[in-house]
Amino acid sequence: MSKELVFGHQSPDTDAIVAAKAYSYLQNKLGYDTEAVALGEPNSETAFVLNYFDEPTPRIIKTAKNEVDSVMLVDHNEFQQSVSDIKDLTITHVVDHHRISNFQTDQPLYYRAEPVGCCSTIIVKMFDENKVEIPAQLAGLMLSAIISDTLLLKSPTTTEEDKITVKTLAEIANIDYEKYGIEMLKAGTNVSAKSDQELIDSDAKSFTMGDKSVRIDQINVVEFSEIDKRKNDIEKAMKAEAADKGYDLFLVLITNVLNSDSKMIVVGQPASAVEKAFNSKLADDTLSLPGVVSRKKQVVPPLTDALS
Repeated sequence: MSKELVFGHQSPDTDAIVAAKAYSYLQNKLGYDTEAVALGEPNSETAFVLNYFDEPTPRIIKTAKNEVDSVMLVDHNEFQQSVSDIKDLTITHVVDHHRISNFQTDQPLYYRAEPVGCCSTIIVKMFDENKVEIPAQLAGLMLSAIISDTLLLKSPTTTEEDKITVKTLAEIANIDYEKYGIEMLKAGTNVSAKSDQELIDSDAKSFTMGDKSVRIDQINVVEFSEIDKRKNDIEKAMKAEAADKGYDLFLVLITNVLNSDSKMIVVGQPASAVEKAFNSKLADDTLSLPGVVSRKKQVVPPLTDALS
């Protein structure tokens, strides 16, 4: 059996890194030959998680066809979020919890998609279904992924399955998940150590909505003032990136992880579609979005509708 690479999306978050590691571990136990890799540098939150559990950082790749013929995808399916040469590869497996869009294969494949808060929640179920034991270290990693994706179970994407899975993994890893979760989320909000470019790239995803190319980044903070004082510089970086990559709209969602409110910086057109999507008026290229924390559930669907 030929080797396959397993990876999450570009600008990887904690779930993209952890899901790749967990799924690769499971598939190797099931007889496959896989390696978990990443499509970018881990962000500060993920670096904290990997360091906390003494887990090595995955190897970063730019292309895959030069190494393998087949790959497995986790935490994404849209081609514009994947490795640059994805169309030259055979996709054999996908595990995801996002919408299915811009995805097509020439061959049948194993595809597992469920509307839960985190891809790692699905993978935990797959361990159970295949009767493969989850090591304590891996349990801690997957616990971290769920905490990250659900903002410690406060996001509207959180399901009962996520809540149950968190408790199960916390028991295996022997961790107080609430205490650890707050420490972990705060570790990911150190924006002062990042450049403007790093901030707009660190958790960004690209989408096709109608005939528009849309880029949406999310930055977690504990105080909005951390970003407010850098807004002009961040906006300049967004405009430069949009011009360079051809994005019609570039949105940066700034989320306060302590009170679950957000602001959004908007660059590009049609700005009127953004106002329509969120029933709110732009002020100084910014929208106030109280109660919005989920890009997947609270930002992408209304914006897709507005642009369709």
